[in-house]
Amino acid sequence: MNVVYFIFQQTMFFAIPLLIVALGGMFSERSGVVNIALEGIMTMGAFTSILFLNLSGNGMQGQGQLLLAIVIAMVTGSLFSLFHAYAAINMKADQTISGTALNMFAPAFAIFVARIVQGVQQIQFANTFRIDAVPVLGSIPVIGDLFFKNTYITTYIGIAILITATVVLYKTKFGLRLRACGEHPHAADAAGINVYHMQYAGVVISGALAGLGGLVFVVPTSTNFNATVSGYGFLALAVLIFGQWKPVKIMWASLFFGLTKAIAASYSGIPFLSSLGIPSYLFKMIPYLATLIVLIFTSRHSMAPRASGVPYDKGER
Repeated sequence: MNVVYFIFQQTMFFAIPLLIVALGGMFSERSGVVNIALEGIMTMGAFTSILFLNLSGNGMQGQGQLLLAIVIAMVTGSLFSLFHAYAAINMKADQTISGTALNMFAPAFAIFVARIVQGVQQIQFANTFRIDAVPVLGSIPVIGDLFFKNTYITTYIGIAILITATVVLYKTKFGLRLRACGEHPHAADAAGINVYHMQYAGVVISGALAGLGGLVFVVPTSTNFNATVSGYGFLALAVLIFGQWKPVKIMWASLFFGLTKAIAASYSGIPFLSSLGIPSYLFKMIPYLATLIVLIFTSRHSMAPRASGVPYDKGER
């Protein structure tokens, strides 16, 4: 049973950042803007927030420090996503090229600034954020061991974001307008909706969640940041497609891909897998092979928002 708890906890460490970033991508694409820059935004959010943890480590520790880092990551992601929003919405640039440019810029910027600030590109931080057991809840049989022991506050934040995203998208006027802009922007414009404003909102929300996802990816799995999020932004795009741009399906896709990442990263701690004698590089290939296989069988039936990726021009019909 301890192995089951271990696998589940490891899965959550990898699934939660995927969930958060994929939900961010969903908001952007639901508004009509494809955000290929998720990888770069994650990198920037992780960089500024981890740098904050490094610089404030002597004066602060614990959950308060982590909450401030979360705010910094979200603000950084929001601001960095504005470059993509301006290029895609105002300049009518190719959204794939714009996103790719930000993906190339982010790690280079992180390395450059890190070397200026501390002389090396790798940023260390003291991980004092793990919660051994949540009071009372950690004592609940089975559920307590699964959800409320050896966990991080970021897990609960991710679940809260999932619930909030579902309510906002399907139960609010904002969500209805956002979906309308991603499906029929000209019809939305005719109904009095400012399509440009809605697209900016979608991209900025996407940036905030992707920036947060960068921090959430690093904190439970490492004690340093080396200007990379290991392709998680691109994996989040696969989760978004597999989840059909719908929050609940994105959650299931995140859990699936999180499990593959957990197996790849923690196979040595699983007696059955470690006894097989399979080379480590084969385990590390599992998430990416799973991504290719899933997309091969599901991409043909994917139902992306109709106007996603198409620059909106108010004067064209």
